[in-house]
Amino acid sequence: MIQFIASTVLLSLTAATFAADDLCQQPSPEEMAAALGITLPKRPWHVANIWWDFEKPVEHFTSLEMDVTVDRDVPATYNLYVSPCGIAKINGLQFYGGIQTNINGWASKENHERVFPGKGAIFSRWSADKKTPIGLEHAQTAGPDCLVESAGYEGEFASVRRPFAWTKGTYTWSITKGKTEQIDGKPATWFICRVKDHAKTGADATVEVGSLRFEGDDFSFWARHSAFVEVYSTAKIPRSNIPKVNVTFGWPRLNGERAAVKKASAYYPDPTKGATGSPDCALMTAEGENCVVAVGPMFKRDEATRRHDLPIKKAQ
Repeated sequence: MIQFIASTVLLSLTAATFAADDLCQQPSPEEMAAALGITLPKRPWHVANIWWDFEKPVEHFTSLEMDVTVDRDVPATYNLYVSPCGIAKINGLQFYGGIQTNINGWASKENHERVFPGKGAIFSRWSADKKTPIGLEHAQTAGPDCLVESAGYEGEFASVRRPFAWTKGTYTWSITKGKTEQIDGKPATWFICRVKDHAKTGADATVEVGSLRFEGDDFSFWARHSAFVEVYSTAKIPRSNIPKVNVTFGWPRLNGERAAVKKASAYYPDPTKGATGSPDCALMTAEGENCVVAVGPMFKRDEATRRHDLPIKKAQ
């Protein structure tokens, strides 16, 4: 059993200072770490990572859809990244994306001023070797409010981002295969990222985030998938607090069908592992075919539970 370590100092601080309208609020990471006698690693923190292992790769890949539910509004005073696509590969080309409380990026392909419009959705891909720069010719915006970026501070990548005022609710983050074109005599295909708000109907329910171009015309999706919940750092909020929140990830869908999942598992990065570490503040459980991440106060984790299975069950 994992035993949470409570501090009467933290509890009294909570009662005395927390605003009733912020259901995410808890003591700062620094306060919680001091109460536990631990050292905080540098942000960003992957507080929870989920992996689904499939029976086999999916050939002729055309779409990925992931449902995610956030159980409360997370204010933009936090830097929270909910990534239903933590790492994915098609033909070995890696991408990821999700929703954030504070997206940021370049105002346009021509204007590289960094702007911070608040909540939004993102879609990013790396170059084939993560070392060769990948330019903004690989990115296509979906509207004048979209942001872009091409940089190498976390491996060479290109990205599209778009403001999207998400709150408590259920959303579907997806990418869909679009048109194929010839670039220097070789095929390249655009994949379109969208986010659907299940609380809305009609045209207003879906926001197109933008598109990224991948080399090739026929794609194989690798035999696994991942998702994560992250507390990150920005120039606007360099030391974000950890919001108390529950995030539910649904069963991965590929080419419109639920993936043939062999197993699902949880991993929590070790807080002592430097740049890749995270303070222990999350627990993952299986609920039917869903994986639920509960983020809350810091605690000292039993090392035997740093990796564990998530016994999800496919609904009939």
